[in-house]
Amino acid sequence: MIKRILLSIVLLLITAYLVMAITAFNRKPEGQVCHDIQLIIQDTAYAGFITQKEVISMLEKKGISPIGKKLDRIRTKTVEKELSKHPLIDRAECYKTPSGKLCVEVTQRIPVLRVMSDNGENYYLDNKGTVMPPHAKCVAHLAVATGSIEKSFAMRDLYKFAVFLQNNSFWNAQVEQIHVLPGRNVELVPRVGDHLIYLGRLDNYENKLKRVKTFYEKALNQVGWNKYSRINVEFGNQIICTKK
Repeated sequence: MIKRILLSIVLLLITAYLVMAITAFNRKPEGQVCHDIQLIIQDTAYAGFITQKEVISMLEKKGISPIGKKLDRIRTKTVEKELSKHPLIDRAECYKTPSGKLCVEVTQRIPVLRVMSDNGENYYLDNKGTVMPPHAKCVAHLAVATGSIEKSFAMRDLYKFAVFLQNNSFWNAQVEQIHVLPGRNVELVPRVGDHLIYLGRLDNYENKLKRVKTFYEKALNQVGWNKYSRINVEFGNQIICTKK
């Protein structure tokens, strides 16, 4: 019984010590000043570049730069809110370090499609279906959508199609251009082969492209990739090819 009591007391003392040690470690010296911003940028392989210089400039223009300010007066939620307003930033997370730095972790918006419509509109769509400005610096290969494109059609149908392409390694590498004809009929310009792929309406596109890929493997590999000018898979369970 005495051993149990002693063991309980020892455990309580150890727990109290650990709590005090952690508290002391995390306690920031009174009046400590922020001397630097540490920036972590996610998704640099796909998205536009957000540099430390740009982040600092944004904060300075808003009058909320943390450099030289006391850590206990820096409002991280305000910094996150202002950075998230940037057209290329999806979200921002900020926290302070015991060494006097403000760490900023930025998640960029990831473009999946470039839209250049006949009505003069020019923009990107990101992986959430929202519009990004055309000056975004995209480092990944993206398909370009052209033709008769209404923004509502782009943000709903073309967006879903673009996400499918991006998640499919074969078609992401093969499709260079998505051209929208009047009536929202769609044809694709591939990177390999001198032909067009006519899908018709953007319904059941996964099955349509599956048939095209099978045709590639069983037919074009035998007769050559430049034999046909047009491959039509608009109608179910058939492929109509137009010879050059």
